Amino acid sequence: MNAKILAAALGGALLLAGCATQDYVDKHVGAVHDQVTDLSGQVGGLQTEQQNQAAELAKLDQNTRDAMARAEAAGKLAEGKFLYSMVLSDDSVKFPVNGSDLSQEAQTRLMDFVAKLKADNKPVYIEIQGHTDATGSKAENMRLGEERAEAVRLFFYQQGVPLNRMSTISYGDASPVAPNNTRVGRAQNRRVVVIVMS
Repeated sequence: MNAKILAAALGGALLLAGCATQDYVDKHVGAVHDQVTDLSGQVGGLQTEQQNQAAELAKLDQNTRDAMARAEAAGKLAEGKFLYSMVLSDDSVKFPVNGSDLSQEAQTRLMDFVAKLKADNKPVYIEIQGHTDATGSKAENMRLGEERAEAVRLFFYQQGVPLNRMSTISYGDASPVAPNNTRVGRAQNRRVVVIVMS
């Protein structure tokens, strides 16, 4: 009789121990599972951040490639250096608010610039940058900046400057040199910048 009671007691103790062990395992496995889930979320966030950084770097790299392509298309030497620049702002060029026509005064200044280029008699690369004030939409300002730069490029070409030595780019209203909240500031921002490099 004692043996049967002892066996039953021993069996019950083992069963209770098994349940306690299972509860212990379930709790610890659950905690580890939660930690793994948290880490997976962090890794996902880091991967997204890394992809965003890679996209930004690719964009910067593309801007660099675009600038190099413009220079190479114009035959500019890779070791070219900045020589000088000329800024044609509203004061001297008199760009209309929504136009790109060159005034007589602007043409006179550009003729002087071409005369300097010819007198220097050097193979140069010219980048003509068009800028606007902040009135109008971004798309309209980009178009207007390009038209102003192209007006100067066409004038240079008509005076004998080779097309393959010139390129144009529009910055629209993205690079103001003065506040756009005054008439004088807006006039200064409506400009063409001519950069000459060797």
